[in-house]
Amino acid sequence: MVRGYTVADVTEPRAVLQPLMVHFGFDAIEREGVLIFRMRGAEAVGAVEAPLTALSDAVPNGVEFERGAEAELMGRVRISFVETGADYQIVSEEAVLADEASHGVAGSEIALSLLRGEGKATAERWLSEARLARDTVRFSLPLSRLALGAGDVVGFETETGPKRYRIDRVELGDVLTFEAVAVDASLYERPELEPTEARMPVVAAPVPVQPLFMDLPLIRGDEEPHAPHVVAVAEPWPGSIAVYDAPSDENYQLNITQPARARFGVLESPLGDGPLGVLDRGAAVQVRMLSAALSSITEDALLAGGNVALIGDGTPDGWEVVQFQTAELVGVNTYEVSDRLRGQRGSESRVWPAGSWFVLFDGVPSQINLASDQRGIARHFRIGPARQSVSDASYVHEVHSFAGSGLLPFAPVHLKAARTGGDVDLSWIRQTRTDGDRWDLNDVPLSEESESYEVRVLLDGQLLRQEVVNVPGWIYSAADQVSDSATGLVQFEVAQISAQFGAGRSARVSVGL
Repeated sequence: MVRGYTVADVTEPRAVLQPLMVHFGFDAIEREGVLIFRMRGAEAVGAVEAPLTALSDAVPNGVEFERGAEAELMGRVRISFVETGADYQIVSEEAVLADEASHGVAGSEIALSLLRGEGKATAERWLSEARLARDTVRFSLPLSRLALGAGDVVGFETETGPKRYRIDRVELGDVLTFEAVAVDASLYERPELEPTEARMPVVAAPVPVQPLFMDLPLIRGDEEPHAPHVVAVAEPWPGSIAVYDAPSDENYQLNITQPARARFGVLESPLGDGPLGVLDRGAAVQVRMLSAALSSITEDALLAGGNVALIGDGTPDGWEVVQFQTAELVGVNTYEVSDRLRGQRGSESRVWPAGSWFVLFDGVPSQINLASDQRGIARHFRIGPARQSVSDASYVHEVHSFAGSGLLPFAPVHLKAARTGGDVDLSWIRQTRTDGDRWDLNDVPLSEESESYEVRVLLDGQLLRQEVVNVPGWIYSAADQVSDSATGLVQFEVAQISAQFGAGRSARVSVGL
């Protein structure tokens, strides 16, 4: 009986017996149709004396000792087994001959659940057995010794002293011819195992993540201009996250997966409105990073587009693109961030209170797949750990629509209002959403189907006049002023128009009339 099986019940007895034989150190011997199990290391049944051996053609001298070639010795044994007490994964233990130059490796997978110490002891015993098994003996005995058979241990007197050999093969002829290998009973004594603690894997329960959708302008220039970005923040990090979407709260389809964790934090101190187009060398703002760290860069690296971060309130359109040059560690995971570039890529510089999000734009915020004709249409999203199903309680449900800020024209710059007689002469310089850093061109690319601007005239917040012009200038004539009853402090707003998006961000100037 072997672990609930009889040999007759097992279709492949060797597949069941072999791992047991390797680990427990016993042999399966067939004697007259009966299978006998015998522990290795058993006492010798007797000694073989050279004068009592038989002479034969196979063994002319009656007994022949032989040692195998050094090159045939395996120097490393590796055993794979199921680790007991852990998560029952397949693990391996090795034994190596430190004083041997052999690089041969023998490996075996045994279908047993073992402690690591038991696996190590088995590998060491197997290696020692292989080392001993280099010494073999062939001898012949008369037929009167027919009681000896495979599995029996016999003793010999050798030049180095008494040795024990296990008979592995018997040939019956005019005499009995035996083949045996050297054995050592001490190898099969149960070793003292050092107590080891099974290493259980750390299992992190799936926790809900907080998704941050970001309807951003073009930052690198190679993004899909209409598709928003998303990043998930969580502590602890649950691993790869999945974003599913659908037109309604059912039949969700996988949109993207995001394997990497974002580098994010929160503002510990408020950040005031900053200047545009120049380096903001004002007071440092404190940022407490909740994952990863910040580092300073050179001014050249800053101007080349380094250290891009997003500061926002967590709503899709509530983000400012900034860059920073200096990040000084002042506390545990807390940095003072200074030397900033504000309102980058056409975003608006705002006053950000303490607690606002701070997310590095380092490739982790990913764009979701969104068709251009789905802009402005509310969609349902479920976001959670990718290893869980979309119906799991760890998934967060949100509904958003996106305008496609990558298509939003930047506000014109250098808006000026000059009085010429009774007229007001407006002039400005347009910006571009793409390829605006080329210095070898006379003008930056238009990035729109045609050049057009929306000019608005307001008095105390009330719209007096709205015009569309195709050149970067417009005259508010004295006659129009009279017609509009424009007296007092009048505000002018100018925005570039996109055929896909409409009017973009506005530049403003006020004139007293």
